[in-house]
Amino acid sequence: MNPVTRKRLGKIGLNTAGIAVFLFAIFPVYWMVSAAFKPNDQIYTTEFIPFPMPPTLEHVERAFTKGINGNSIWIYMMNSAIVSLSTIIIGAVFALLAATAVARFRFRFRTSFLILLLIVQMVPSEALLIPLFLNVRQMGLYNELLGLIVINVGLTLPFSVWMLRTFVAAVPKELEEASWIDGASRFTTFWRVLFPLVAPGLVATSIFSFITAWNEFVFALTLIEDSSKFTMPRALSFFVGQRSTDWGGIMAASTLMTIPVLIFFLLVQRRMVSGLVAGAVKG
Repeated sequence: MNPVTRKRLGKIGLNTAGIAVFLFAIFPVYWMVSAAFKPNDQIYTTEFIPFPMPPTLEHVERAFTKGINGNSIWIYMMNSAIVSLSTIIIGAVFALLAATAVARFRFRFRTSFLILLLIVQMVPSEALLIPLFLNVRQMGLYNELLGLIVINVGLTLPFSVWMLRTFVAAVPKELEEASWIDGASRFTTFWRVLFPLVAPGLVATSIFSFITAWNEFVFALTLIEDSSKFTMPRALSFFVGQRSTDWGGIMAASTLMTIPVLIFFLLVQRRMVSGLVAGAVKG
């Protein structure tokens, strides 16, 4: 076999593997959207029906009109948005400051701190459930969205710090030193020199934080008791009963829950590309 044919077969194999991975990853999403528009007789049948025939808006209309557990679906969407956006903002501030300190300064136990961040990421959230529940209750944040925000910030902060540290370390120190020589203060250097170059990494960590906070279920189930303060993942559990499960309602509400994530990702993706271009020009 000549090298040209071997290279061509290699490309075909890689493309085939990529398509297979894509289809494997996209199938649950396709099935969710498809089931959201299927009548009940097509959902509960054992026959494979790839597309709803005919499609129905029954489940989507029920989620909008009747809501979930007597509350409007927009209440749960708003609660999830408040928790997720607050997690992004608060986590980004702390993560950027911590990453800058770790990347730019040499202090005692610096390596131990970085290793500790990785160890924290390996601890399952279920193992932290009881101690965090006790701490939240002692702080008076039980059944409050603020308590859920604090927990989500703590869950996403180790990964954000570790990831942003790489972006900060990649920025040449000469840029900051040149800014200091020109008379800029440390804050001005941080805001006008370092921040624009680290912005792409900040956007990437924001995507991770948003998805983590938006999909978080265990702590929302444990820390929130008032149904009007439930987030979307917690509200979806109302479709599961002791004797039956409303799969149509679950799929319709899950599809609606996915739309804000897609919109956020598309908006942030543009910011990520513009940040990369701006950072390259300013560098």
